[in-house]
Amino acid sequence: MRGSIARSRPSGAAAACLSSRRRRLNQPTRMCPRRRRSDAERRRAARGELSMATIAIVNGIGDTVVAFRGALVRDLVARGHAVTVSTPRPVEVDADAVSRAVQALGARCVFSPLDRTGINPLSERRARAHYDALFRELRPDAVFASNPKPIFHAIPAARAAGVARRVAMVTGLGYAFTGSSFKARVLRAVATRLYRGALVDATTVLFQNADDRDELARAGALAKAPTPRLVAGSGVDLDAFAAMPPAEEPPVFLMVARLLGDKGVREFAEAARVVRARRPSWRFRLVGWIDANPAAIRREELDAWVREGVLEFAGRLDDVRGELARASVFVLPSYREGTPKSALEALATARPVVTTDAVGCRETVRDGVEGLLVPPRDARALADACLRLGDDAAMRAEMGARARLRAEERFDVRRVNAEIMEALGA
Repeated sequence: MRGSIARSRPSGAAAACLSSRRRRLNQPTRMCPRRRRSDAERRRAARGELSMATIAIVNGIGDTVVAFRGALVRDLVARGHAVTVSTPRPVEVDADAVSRAVQALGARCVFSPLDRTGINPLSERRARAHYDALFRELRPDAVFASNPKPIFHAIPAARAAGVARRVAMVTGLGYAFTGSSFKARVLRAVATRLYRGALVDATTVLFQNADDRDELARAGALAKAPTPRLVAGSGVDLDAFAAMPPAEEPPVFLMVARLLGDKGVREFAEAARVVRARRPSWRFRLVGWIDANPAAIRREELDAWVREGVLEFAGRLDDVRGELARASVFVLPSYREGTPKSALEALATARPVVTTDAVGCRETVRDGVEGLLVPPRDARALADACLRLGDDAAMRAEMGARARLRAEERFDVRRVNAEIMEALGA
């Protein structure tokens, strides 16, 4: 039922830890036998790291929680921690499948009543009450919250519950900071105020790019918050996304994104129209889904592009590696990002990237090295970049090789997770 805490139980060490914790709560005078700590646990204790901790990971998008936080869950469980993942019930993905995927990582999955895009005060109170109840039950040693609303609600709830380590990761400022409408301006003012109130309750604040950090700092949202730190996005699993050989001719241009206007989907379609008028054998493929967001692309627009033959729509895919294998160039003309994971996956598979010289996007590639940067909202410049790369297979191969090196040197998920786990004391 939506709004209830739907539980799935982990197995192994995580389940044993949770069971032990519940027994201690019910029988406070009864002690479990003290286990002799391993050398690794003693070394972690010497560094101030938690041993056999209970950790809550609070996410704002149920559809992508495994893709974005699965590696972190896996690494925490591997260190012996009991992990609970709280996420809204998925919209486009089967909820049971998400729950099973989280369990397969060794963690427990709890569906929250969080409405990611709504502004109903009653809904917001339900979300806060959910986190209050969850933290009372878990009594976690650390909480990690990413996405705006989990930060707004879960970080203050964690402090109120006495959680020692409270880590907030700002993954991007989103529609409120890209839109120019009256609604976007109102949401921007509200979001800034909510960040100011929530981040002061964090023990660590992480940002995925300096522009977002600086914008919130200028707005006064970081005045009383801990000194923020930068991390390289959510990272990419270099083993899962291995380097691939260059794709066959004719060129294929791939975009993977939620179907939002501010992801640059319309610019992608217009660039495809311009390019295909000159190179009719070239293909433009779009992978994604229509999101519950004020900036969402209308289904009618998408269907019209497909009927026109401008682009091919593959829908939502759980695994995009097959599409990346067939792609010559990855394209993301977004107006603003935290650090786009889809672009990191393209880099790891040795695909040159065409993206925008915009917040979060410009961090992924260096112009002329691993790909090309174009101005945001400029379909003509995007088309020119696609023509330049599409006409030069040698350039694509060289940029692709450099793209893989950049992923290895800067965006390895193991390095990113190590920084997050340090903040969690794990």
